[in-house]
Amino acid sequence: MIKIIFEDNHLLVVEKPVNILSQGDDTNDKDMVNLLKQYVKEKYNKPGNVYIGLVHRLDRPVGGIMVFAKTSKAASRLSDQVRTKTFKKTYRAVIHGDMNKKEDTLKDYLYKNKKTNMVSVVNRDHKEAKNAELSYKTLDRKDGFSLVEIDLKTGRPHQIRVQFASRKHPLFGDQRYGQNVNKVGQQIALWSYKLEIIHPTTKEKMEFTCEPPKEYPWNLF
Repeated sequence: MIKIIFEDNHLLVVEKPVNILSQGDDTNDKDMVNLLKQYVKEKYNKPGNVYIGLVHRLDRPVGGIMVFAKTSKAASRLSDQVRTKTFKKTYRAVIHGDMNKKEDTLKDYLYKNKKTNMVSVVNRDHKEAKNAELSYKTLDRKDGFSLVEIDLKTGRPHQIRVQFASRKHPLFGDQRYGQNVNKVGQQIALWSYKLEIIHPTTKEKMEFTCEPPKEYPWNLF
């Protein structure tokens, strides 16, 4: 059962469980869009098709807060906010080690290899390079790990994971970009913690938070 954080006629703000797709793919595994269509259909006894608009994505292994649109008008207004960066996403992550600075802005150019689905840091004159930027602050340190809060400025694929891993501080549990320090089967410690949006019709500023699970390594902090 999906945890609903907020709902009205225009929006659905929910907690995405880890290892559920944001949107359906070739695997035909469970995904958030279809799970929420089912939820709306059952709750409101709706015959026929239900509209659920995907506004932003989370990688499959990442859990936490997501917003979906219940109308196409809300979807288009929220997508505009993503484009104009008034849609703010804050993440929390547990990383290996301790960053040089307690808080900083990381800027890189990233390239995604579509064949391998791997992202790497490249030179800015690489023909498919996309700029990537985030700011972080360290909230706590314990047992060789740091808890960081991340303000994502650009939403590139695997961005947070690659930017920290390229500085030798991969995320706990990240099998793809930290396989030399993480054990197979560990769950990646990256969580969508806070969303700030402007309501698509009332224009009111809204802020939602969702705490990471009380399990290792989150419960160290």
